[in-house]
This record gives sequence, C-alpha cells and structure tokens, in this order.
Amino acid sequence: MNNILKTSTVLLTLSLALSTGAAYAAPTTTSAKNDAAQTSVNANQKTFAIEINGSALKETGFQTTNGKEPMVPLRTVTEALGFELTWNGQTKSVDLINGAVFTTVKAGEDRYSINKMNTTLGTAPQLVDSILYVPASFVSEIIHHNMTVKGDSIVITDANQQEHMTKTGVITAVNNEGKYQSVQIQGVGTDGIVLNVGEDTTIEMADGTKLALKDLQIGMTVKAEHSMIMTMSLPPQTPTYKITVLDEQKQNDLLGTAGTIEEVQKDDEGNISITVKGSGLSEQSQQEVVLRISKDTVLMNSDGKTVNSSELVKGAKVIGFYGPMLTKSLPPIGTAAKVVVDSVQQ
Repeated sequence: MNNILKTSTVLLTLSLALSTGAAYAAPTTTSAKNDAAQTSVNANQKTFAIEINGSALKETGFQTTNGKEPMVPLRTVTEALGFELTWNGQTKSVDLINGAVFTTVKAGEDRYSINKMNTTLGTAPQLVDSILYVPASFVSEIIHHNMTVKGDSIVITDANQQEHMTKTGVITAVNNEGKYQSVQIQGVGTDGIVLNVGEDTTIEMADGTKLALKDLQIGMTVKAEHSMIMTMSLPPQTPTYKITVLDEQKQNDLLGTAGTIEEVQKDDEGNISITVKGSGLSEQSQQEVVLRISKDTVLMNSDGKTVNSSELVKGAKVIGFYGPMLTKSLPPIGTAAKVVVDSVQQ
C-alpha cells in the first residue's frame, strides 16, 4: 500500500470512529509522517471499568504499555459528560466544546489545546481498534471534571459548580469572536487570569441588569465566579460561571496602557500626573501617555482593592485606563478614569 493510500485509510478510520451519533466532515489526505498508527489492545493489557456519574459504560479503558496511566475512549466519555464533538478535516483533529470548556485532540500528538493554549499530558492520544483513546488525566486536566482511578475502575463525575472561587479585578482584554470567548483580568500578557466564557456563563451588572459578552469593556471592574480547576498555562485559564460588573455605570470606549511609571509630577495645588510607558491594550491605546489623577480617578490594586495615591511612584507597574479625548502633544495627555497599581520594580 503506498503512503498516500495508507494515509487516507488511517484518517478515514479515525473519522468514522468519531462520527458515531454525530456528523463529521470527511478528512482529506495528508502527509504520511503525521499519521496516527492504528493498533489493537493486547490481550495481556490491564483493562479498567469506567463509571460516569454513577452509570457504568460498556466501553472499558486500558493500561498503556509504558504504564504511565490508563487510556479512556474519547467520544464515549466526553459525550456522556455533555460535550459536542466535531471532526476537523483541515487539521485532522477533533474539536470538543461544552459551555466555557473547549479543546482540540489529535491522534498521535501529545499536545492538547485548552481554549487556544497548548499543554501536554505525557501521553499522546491513541487510535486503537478504530476508537480514539486519550489518557485518563485528560478528564481532569483538560476538560475539568473529577476523575479518580480506584483499582480496576475509573470513576468520573461532573465538576461541581458550587465548588468555585471568586476573583475581583479589572478587565484588560476581551475576546468575543468565534466560539473561543474569554475575558482577562488582574493583568496583561502572561499575568492575571483568563476567564473562559460559554453559553451558560451569566454576565450582569451589580443591580442584576443582564449583559452580554459584547457589553464588557477593558477598564471595567468585575467579580468573577469560576471553577477551582485552572490550566497550568500562563496566564491560567478557567471555566467561568458568573461575571458581575461592579462599576456603578458602564464605562464605554476606555483606552488602556500597561507599563511602568516613568515620571510623577505634582503641581503647587497638589494635583498629580503620571507618565506611563509600556504597551497599549487596544489599537487606539497609547504606548506612552501622561495621565492626570483627578478626584474621580479610581486607584486600586490588581485584586480590586482601593489604594492610596502614595502608591503612584516612579518604577511602579501600573495599568492606566483613560478616555479617548487626549491632547495632540507627545506624549498625549489625558485624565485617568482608573489606575491599577501592581508593584514597584526593584
């Protein structure tokens, strides 16, 4: 069998293995070096009964030859937990989504996408007897459900939404495009936390007024109720149950600059202005800006707690939020609506 025919056969087998009970697009031919080898379970390999929320599955798991951890059938387990599976013919992978949790799996690759971030588990998915298996840790580490191995049994239960954490912070990024939607708070880049938002995530004002993800803007102070389970990525990501905007009024069209205070100025009347140099949080935001601190400027730390203006010193890491009305000077000057003070660089 030539390489092209072999490749097509393996990929078609993977597509059919995943398509039971759902419709998937037929995969196209790819290079043979990316193929996932089709294998069979050895009769001497240890098997594991699988129980999900008190119900036993017909399918079983098995111990890998390297003995690292049991493998479980991807489609059967994830569909029982409410996930929707889609075969991606372009990338030759499987997309899974359930509310604010979404991931991608590809046979033969120890690389698991968690809401667009990649991680590894030490074991790659395996195509065995036309069924795609993933390591048992996939259940707890990637799709955030409770999983324990007890003797010859694997016990899986739904993640309890009552077991949650609460964090308060200022929004620094909003991703509301496509199915991978999220909000970042408490920092920028690799700092802070990414709140993954799904159809079941409640978003509202403190008075109970319902909001949509598109209503959230950078600069808003929010309280988030999210899962206790987080990814090991930087920043960590977590499924989010509820986001509450704590600002009394919605603040629209704010710009933001994250960086370091380069200079602090105080006039004869005690009015303070700070020069912040760093990176803009949006296309219209400035890399360097002078911000006047008014009596209405909110000063807080990354956890949303109020701080004093004495924290505004040269070298402090800050995120300044301000309106689009700026002077045409270099750097431009504006009035700060909110300043988040992180720390003083040593």
